[in-house]
Amino acid sequence: MVLRVLLISVLSSACVSGQVSYSIPEEMAKGSVVGNIARDLGLDVNRLRTGKARVYTGGSAEYIALNKEKGVLVVREEIDRELLCGEATPCALHFQIILENPMELFRVTVEIVDINDNSPNFSNGEKRFEISESAVVGSKFVLEKAIDLDIGANGLQGYSLRPTDNFVLKLENQPDGSKKVEMVLKKNLDREQNEHISLLLTAVDGGEPQMSGTMQIHVTVLDVNDNAPVFTNPLYKVNIIENSPRGTRVMTVSATDRDKGSNGDVSYLISNSKHRLTELFQIDRRSGEVILIGEIDYEKAKHYQIDIEAVDNGGLSDSSKVIVDVIDVNDNIPYPNIVSQLELISEDSPPNTVIAMLSVNDPDSGNNGEVECSIIDKIPFKIDSTVNGFYSLVTDLALDREVASQFNISVACYDKGVPSLSSNITLTLQISDVNDNAPVFEQRLYDAFIVENNIQGLSIFTVKAIDADWNQNARVSYILEDSSVNGVPISSYVSVSADSGVIHAVRSFDYEQIKDFQFLVKAQDGGSPPLSSNVTVKIMIQDQNDNPPQVLYPVQTGGPLVAEMVPRSADVGYLVTKVVAVDVDSGQNAWLSYKLQKATDRALFEVGLQNGEIRTIRQVTDKDAVKQRLTVVVEDNGQPSRSATVNVNVAVADSFPEVLSEFTDFTHDKEYNDNLTFYLVLALAVVSFLFITCLVVIISVKIYRWRQSRILYHPSLPVIPYYPPRYSDTLGSGTLQHVYNYEVCRTTDSRKSDCKFGRAASQNVLMMDPSSTGTMQRIQIEKNILDEPDSPLEVRLIFL
Repeated sequence: MVLRVLLISVLSSACVSGQVSYSIPEEMAKGSVVGNIARDLGLDVNRLRTGKARVYTGGSAEYIALNKEKGVLVVREEIDRELLCGEATPCALHFQIILENPMELFRVTVEIVDINDNSPNFSNGEKRFEISESAVVGSKFVLEKAIDLDIGANGLQGYSLRPTDNFVLKLENQPDGSKKVEMVLKKNLDREQNEHISLLLTAVDGGEPQMSGTMQIHVTVLDVNDNAPVFTNPLYKVNIIENSPRGTRVMTVSATDRDKGSNGDVSYLISNSKHRLTELFQIDRRSGEVILIGEIDYEKAKHYQIDIEAVDNGGLSDSSKVIVDVIDVNDNIPYPNIVSQLELISEDSPPNTVIAMLSVNDPDSGNNGEVECSIIDKIPFKIDSTVNGFYSLVTDLALDREVASQFNISVACYDKGVPSLSSNITLTLQISDVNDNAPVFEQRLYDAFIVENNIQGLSIFTVKAIDADWNQNARVSYILEDSSVNGVPISSYVSVSADSGVIHAVRSFDYEQIKDFQFLVKAQDGGSPPLSSNVTVKIMIQDQNDNPPQVLYPVQTGGPLVAEMVPRSADVGYLVTKVVAVDVDSGQNAWLSYKLQKATDRALFEVGLQNGEIRTIRQVTDKDAVKQRLTVVVEDNGQPSRSATVNVNVAVADSFPEVLSEFTDFTHDKEYNDNLTFYLVLALAVVSFLFITCLVVIISVKIYRWRQSRILYHPSLPVIPYYPPRYSDTLGSGTLQHVYNYEVCRTTDSRKSDCKFGRAASQNVLMMDPSSTGTMQRIQIEKNILDEPDSPLEVRLIFL
């Protein structure tokens, strides 16, 4: 096998890097090595693998394959040169080797060398002539040419004719390089001596070993036809448009014979020098009209040579040649192919980045085959022409995935024929994202509300930020920025869900302690490096009706019993006292109303709904009980409302002795709970304990008294003043500014006593121990109650 390698650098294109040529004989076995393409191109075998090297034939059959592991070209399919190229020389395969990352293109030419695998062949195994015995010496008889599909030295080289007694062989060169084969009469024929002559025509080629083909020639000797037909032109030329319909008249040939009668009748026929010619053309045997019977395609053959033979009835003949030139028409549309293509490109790719390589094939000629390509839509891409019908599709402007994440690039290719033909091809390109957009919150400032006394972990509301990027670059995380509220870290108040942006309350809020606060939330994407933005969030605490009203006056304590004094002479609307209450809530939750829930005599008193003033609603009479108890409910306006209850004790009397006699058992009045179950359970719980403790208490009391008596009469101890058990020393408390001690002397039958007291700073208040008959404490405002016993004073009684 003879191989020849040619490497030519191509500098006119950035995509086509080089060219290499090989020469191989036809019919090589599959897998045979054509050449070491890696070595001849100066490439490393690893480059072939990583660059995804492949053979690109542009749509034609692929006879040569690439072995990327060894870097060699091998025969993929057995190649028949005659089937592939016919008589065309040289016969070569043209294809490209395509590499990616970066893109490179190498042109490869493989010439197919002919071998002597076809012998010369005659289409007919025999030929018959009828020759008149009057044929003159030198008469010529055209013989059929042999066909040898091989070319060059392996093609047809010569003929031989045996025997040569009457005829010799004459070969004449033709304009197309072929030989005209004629049998020439060298000696007159004598039908009486030899009526039938048999000859053998042998055609041989120049191959090794030499091959040959034969045709048997039978000559029948006739009488008297001594003139052969003669064509009017030895060579005819005609043009025909490709794709002409069948039945189209190509031309008419003409030959004349000077003989008369049947010897002068001429018949025309096409010599079978090219077997496909009889499939495309036929000739009328009588008129010599050449007619198209097949399809003419300029891209398959640009011209045809037809051998025409004129034969008379005597067997004499002449030959002529018709050259048919095919005129091209624009019948092929440009056909673009994607040689290599990127499916994904980063949005920050610079302009002039190659994203695809195209090849365009238009087999027409001239302007009909001259192609231009352009991009149909207005998109940031352009197309550059390279060489040999290859185009590069490159970026023209900067890309932005947020504007367009995908492009459908339509490329139109059109030729310059009239009318112009065109075709389109569409490429899809995805734009990959880079982190070039920071998260953006939906609002510039967030205001949120939460009701106080919330549960810990309660979801308050959600902040939302949107990142125009994609995938990880658009994955937003939310971060609570460090800050403090009243010196306390903001993380002690709220937390932010990193994934969802949900803000949760870390603690339970109290409106009475804090009414609002604000903080910053940062939204950060997952890009590298990450981008972020901040937003201010303001949380406002809403009040809840969680505080009941608090009664400031009258003071409810476990100390002495307090009573408001109303004289029996009080008129309608007399102000007994005023219930004062506050609610630390706000708004309607702090709006208070007062209602009289219970009263000893509901017909005697009323409570102001808004001001809490207790007034008489009728004239006080002598029949009214001295001891009156009122229960006032203070209720706020919240939903649901909360309330507080205050008991107001009122003494209806004109003098203190009267009050004292009636209120001696005042402290023994008890409000028994309607729910007796509680007391029963409590009693059962302590019954078992009482018996045990009873003895311990009695013994302890006895021992205590004994020790006290010993201490009081011990001569070495200091004297300690003794106060009667019923003596009381009280300090100022509640709303009263001063407290005074009084000693009251009472008789058993009189309500007036001799009292000693000082001045007080508020209304008259009487404090009494109902179990005592000897001591009373009293507080008075700047008046002596004994000096004006009958004056209508508002008196408040406190019983010990």
